[in-house]
Amino acid sequence: MVSPTSLKAISSLLLGLGFVSALVALLYQYSLTRSPKPRLWTGDELALYNGTDEGLPILLSILGSVFDVTKGKSHYGPGGGYHHFSGRDASRAFTSGNFTGDGLTDLLQGLSSEQVNSVVNWRKFYTERYIYVGKLVGRYYDQEGNPTKYLKGVETKAKRGAQLLEKQKNLESKIPGCNSKWSQSEGGEVWCDVGYPRLMRRPGDIELTGQISQRCVCLKEEELTKPGLVEYKGCAYLSRSCVV
Repeated sequence: MVSPTSLKAISSLLLGLGFVSALVALLYQYSLTRSPKPRLWTGDELALYNGTDEGLPILLSILGSVFDVTKGKSHYGPGGGYHHFSGRDASRAFTSGNFTGDGLTDLLQGLSSEQVNSVVNWRKFYTERYIYVGKLVGRYYDQEGNPTKYLKGVETKAKRGAQLLEKQKNLESKIPGCNSKWSQSEGGEVWCDVGYPRLMRRPGDIELTGQISQRCVCLKEEELTKPGLVEYKGCAYLSRSCVV
């Protein structure tokens, strides 16, 4: 017969073993979900970290830089609004807004300098908010983890875009813009407290966005003869407000 003392010892041992087993299981689970150390990733490896396996962290790549976005699981996990970014590099979609099919690609060909600059700014966002876990081998980094010519070209174009955008802001700050309002019942209206509303082409827009765009500005009467200005249809020449 086993003595009470022996039974107590066996019970304590079993409890101890149970605690050790639970601790080992907990540590194993932690090792799966914690952020990987920075390293080089292949596309196939990255695809496994798309949030469908709850035992793995959620990763995404932008311009070849890989980030752990697990803390944003509600957004980047299955059913989340940004799940299409997980497990891949979909750099183009960060500025194009095309989250299906060919839109989920890392190719930035054909984008304007403003759009490329926007993607670079998104990379900065992830660098500041999430954990960096390495580089994706492919378009932006080679097998040794060195930046490719493509990445260098993207960063040069983005820098140019930032310069053009700053120049445009400086030029536009010298000419006051219109006040505006819109409602579904009454439509839109633009007006000037001082001066008269006209449409003026935005400076540097072709090089910056690849398109021609206009903004409403308030000009003095003697400035209304400047070339390139567009009057609002149905608006009197010296009206301070126009229906749009």
